[in-house]
Amino acid sequence: MDLGELASCLGSASCLVTQVSAGLTIGLLLFLVASGLTLIFGVLGLVNFAHGTLYMLGSYFALTAYGATGSFLVAMAAGALGVAVVGLLMERFLLSRIYGTDVLMQLLVCYAIILIVDDVVKIVWGGDFLKMDLPDAFRRPPIIIAGGIIPYYYVILFAITAVIAVVLAYGMGRTRFGRTVRAAAVNPGMVGALGINTAAIFAAVFGIGAMLAGLAGALSAPIRSVVPGAGVSILIESFIVTVIGGMGSIWGALIASLLIGFTRSFGSIGFPLFTEGMMFLMMALVLLLKPSGLAGKRQA
Repeated sequence: MDLGELASCLGSASCLVTQVSAGLTIGLLLFLVASGLTLIFGVLGLVNFAHGTLYMLGSYFALTAYGATGSFLVAMAAGALGVAVVGLLMERFLLSRIYGTDVLMQLLVCYAIILIVDDVVKIVWGGDFLKMDLPDAFRRPPIIIAGGIIPYYYVILFAITAVIAVVLAYGMGRTRFGRTVRAAAVNPGMVGALGINTAAIFAAVFGIGAMLAGLAGALSAPIRSVVPGAGVSILIESFIVTVIGGMGSIWGALIASLLIGFTRSFGSIGFPLFTEGMMFLMMALVLLLKPSGLAGKRQA
């Protein structure tokens, strides 16, 4: 541990700005993945261990679309909508059959999906590290604040994620669809008795969660390597976010994602060998002190 180096960074405006921007980037990309996971987990009761695979597919879809069209918007749409379609097919033909089953059965099915998709990705795109070029529109000088460097693309990512967080929170809390989803999560039988197609509601929720994971993968393609198995590490962190933030809570997922992002950013300076351990330590403390999560509701 090098707490002196960490204290020095916290006392330097330039270092602080640089690390905060890095932490925000990590946290907001993680939020897009984790918000979809917590939505699926909270509504469907499904432990979707294949969620990281959807993130990986979003990167590959965006990479392919950008190579074919040269359009960043088309690449983002391909990553988000392409993965949403894959998620809907996955949910209808596979995962809908294991709702309410033992967690071990859910784990086995999702793990099988991970292995199959990883092999398909290797056949189609190969096993090498790939990266999407940064669009010319974003190749601008970085923003300098107090001597700290913030890449221009990070600002775009911050704006996109902020808009999505607001839309998600409003959609789940203030719209009829959101109220229906929350009701179906609590008592699907009663919702079905009112003439609402709960299967369609569950498919829509899974599709939205998949789309968020695909969008996160697409947004990360210009700044991270695209490689088979890339979704494993972000999946683990997404489950940590779900536990810390609380199942089904969008704002809880945002808060927890930012905590993880800043832990990774500043931890790389102060305790580089214990960054992973610090994340699990925070999760353990939340489980001990508030098992429902920071923003989760206590179960009766």
